[in-house]
Amino acid sequence: MSSYFTDLAQQFINGEWRPGTGSWDIIDFNPYDDEKLASITIATVDEVDEAYQAAARAQKKWAETNPYARRAVFEKALRLVEEREQEIAEVIIAELGGTRLKAGFELHLAKEFLRESIHLALRPEGRIIPSPVDGKENRLYRVPVGVVGVISPFNFPFLLSLKSVAPALALGNAVVLKPHQNTPIVGGSLVAKIFEDAGLPSGLLNVVITDIAEIGDAFIEHPIPKVISFTGSDKVGRHVATVCAANFKRSVLELGGNSALVVLDDADIDYAVDAAVFSRYVHQGQVCMAANRVLVDRSVAEEFTEKFVAKVKTLKVGDPRDPETIIGPVINSSQADALSGVVEQAIAEGATALVHGTTTDNLVEPSVLTDLPADSALLRQEVFGPIAFLIPFDGEEEAVRIVNDTPYGLSGAVHTGDIERGVNFAKQIDTGMFHVNDGTVHDEPLVPFGGEKHSGIGRLNGDNTADSFTTLKWISVQHGRSGFPF
Repeated sequence: MSSYFTDLAQQFINGEWRPGTGSWDIIDFNPYDDEKLASITIATVDEVDEAYQAAARAQKKWAETNPYARRAVFEKALRLVEEREQEIAEVIIAELGGTRLKAGFELHLAKEFLRESIHLALRPEGRIIPSPVDGKENRLYRVPVGVVGVISPFNFPFLLSLKSVAPALALGNAVVLKPHQNTPIVGGSLVAKIFEDAGLPSGLLNVVITDIAEIGDAFIEHPIPKVISFTGSDKVGRHVATVCAANFKRSVLELGGNSALVVLDDADIDYAVDAAVFSRYVHQGQVCMAANRVLVDRSVAEEFTEKFVAKVKTLKVGDPRDPETIIGPVINSSQADALSGVVEQAIAEGATALVHGTTTDNLVEPSVLTDLPADSALLRQEVFGPIAFLIPFDGEEEAVRIVNDTPYGLSGAVHTGDIERGVNFAKQIDTGMFHVNDGTVHDEPLVPFGGEKHSGIGRLNGDNTADSFTTLKWISVQHGRSGFPF
């Protein structure tokens, strides 16, 4: 595993592994034990430009490559991930504090999305569209946008980098990837290494490990990329969208959430408890789809709360390398401090702590809070950590109002003994995704993934990914002669 943090602690530009030329280093730490994993000299604005220039040069030939030949690269990439799965899991555990369970979950989804990218290479199809003009043939071609800039987050860096990088490449584009500073290997250079070993031609995928303190908006302002795919917070997403719009670029924004899991009066309580605990505490709650809020019909609230609290108390907190660990560290100390502040603020506002977790370094124990005032700002913001808010409600109408009372609209779930009741409930929620009798954390290669309101713009996966990373070109052919008025 250590070789990943030595060999890959570099920039990858135009097929070359090389150090950045910035004046300072990004230090990559293990969030559990604070071990220094790597030191990476950052990329400068000049290197961002070199990466985009290399991508633009390589893209034209790649777009002209037979899609069946392009497909072979993704088949090989999938085999490499399968062969190196255990090594990659260890790197995920070390760099982002993911538990073994979480690493397996991320790798499973990453392989599914690589499989889909194999098919995406053959997905673009043209159309012939009728014309009101005699003798005119309207051809509609779906073509690559050219170069795509990808900015990935720290929570699922391998999956969420691949989720944009692989489809963009499969569809005939080139890519420049900027991983999060806390996960430069898993979210950046590891992805480049897999595609390099899979035979992707030089220049098509470039990775720049850097910081906005060094490059400002250069990554998103650069004239070459036509689409910026960003996954992260709504605050940064708003800025990305603004800069993209000012520069006539398309942005695909997968942003934060404040999802709710709702337990109706006819739900299977034991099953709902299992779904709610997973939905809130998977990967320490550092998931955009996580159930920040757990709403329970007052008629079953006592039973649900007792069982929910009991299960939360069984979650083992500690070393993510231990297969028994469910709650590992959060990504860094500032995140840990912020989460401690959330609990303190909630209690100061009058909340009752049914479980009051403590914080030791980056290990944040789970907390369960109830009786938070309905007007508390904490109920409307994203809480990226292992803190659950339990909220009783009286009847479905009140539940719908509470669920929608947030600027976000990403995911959610409802539990009920009547499936159609659940579907009807889901239709009333302002989200991009909602699940009946399941958890809130789901992603699949073919379904449209994305949110409403502050949770993002656009969709990824399947045909939606093809729409995001291609554009349409109309070419008309006039058979015979057109008539002109002068």
